[in-house]
Amino acid sequence: MKFYTRKLIKPGDLNARNTLFGGTLLKWIDEEAGIYAMTKLDSKQVVTKYISEINFISSAKQGDVIEIGLGFQKVGRTSISFSCEVRNIFSKKSIIQIEKIVFVHVDSDGRPKPHGKNLNNINLSKK
Repeated sequence: MKFYTRKLIKPGDLNARNTLFGGTLLKWIDEEAGIYAMTKLDSKQVVTKYISEINFISSAKQGDVIEIGLGFQKVGRTSISFSCEVRNIFSKKSIIQIEKIVFVHVDSDGRPKPHGKNLNNINLSKK
């Protein structure tokens, strides 16, 4: 798993308990994973297809810095899959884990379209 994006938890990111609002975190994850899918498939034409069970392990509070990590899992004919972990950058304590996030390459009408990538021609070293 490689950790890419870092976020500073600010007052607008908090819920009623003054911890990081889960919806905000999921938005950040979806955005980061979508960008990662675009870079791997060399296309902006990707959509979120599936997010598995989300395991909220611990919380983050104002002033914490978190990092979003993604791990490549699989490339299909029209799809690409990742795992995700978000952790506190300083303590390395896990905040959330998602076993599987799937993105699908689509055509201009939003229908799945083969992306032409496979394990031999997908660059896993670039972001």
